[in-house]
Amino acid sequence: MAAATLSGLCVSTLHKQPNSRVPPRSAAIAASCSVRESLKERAFNEKDCCTRRSILTGIGTLTAALYPASFAFAEEVLDKYQAFIDARDGYSYYYPSDWRDFDFRGHDSAFKDRTLSLQNVRLSFIPTEKKDIHELGGMEEVITNLVKNVYAAPNQTPIIYAMQEKNIDGKNYWTFEYELATPRYSRAAFATISIGNGRQYTLIVGANERRWSRVRDKLKVVADSFKVLDI
Repeated sequence: MAAATLSGLCVSTLHKQPNSRVPPRSAAIAASCSVRESLKERAFNEKDCCTRRSILTGIGTLTAALYPASFAFAEEVLDKYQAFIDARDGYSYYYPSDWRDFDFRGHDSAFKDRTLSLQNVRLSFIPTEKKDIHELGGMEEVITNLVKNVYAAPNQTPIIYAMQEKNIDGKNYWTFEYELATPRYSRAAFATISIGNGRQYTLIVGANERRWSRVRDKLKVVADSFKVLDI
């Protein structure tokens, strides 16, 4: 694992190691650096709340086909998750079975914990003429720019803990762990991005930073499960 610092952000990279674990957060925090700049947020076009959604629950033949054994989903793990498959918009992912569907502005689908609304997953996409995420640029440069200039608000300090690249069925995915901190509140999350079907997809799953150590592994399953389907 190589460590690099880009644009005032501390970045740990994990190249093409789908099963690699990131270093302890205490070590990453010790090595992190503060960044406070005026940043901007991306304005997503709000989509009709009545967007058709196809939710498939359980672990049937279709699920097994979408997520083969090489994807490292043990049967006992899948029992705790449900599959969301949107065949029309070309993507799928797993979410914890006790979460519920909700509308998240500018996103195509979203689920959240029944009692902890800040613990949620949401999926959005934008049109693109690019065919692969590598056309966006280098992984470190692209992810650093996203976290610093798109995800972070002006009053937030962005920290990137790890980046990971993987290839599934010929499609490339970048998954990264990051935190957006303010003096009063911090949120940690995983994001997975990929390109396919003329769209750039982004899945983000996160929680309050205070709960992150307890839910991190659970939410990593969600981030790793995201898959672009051909349409």
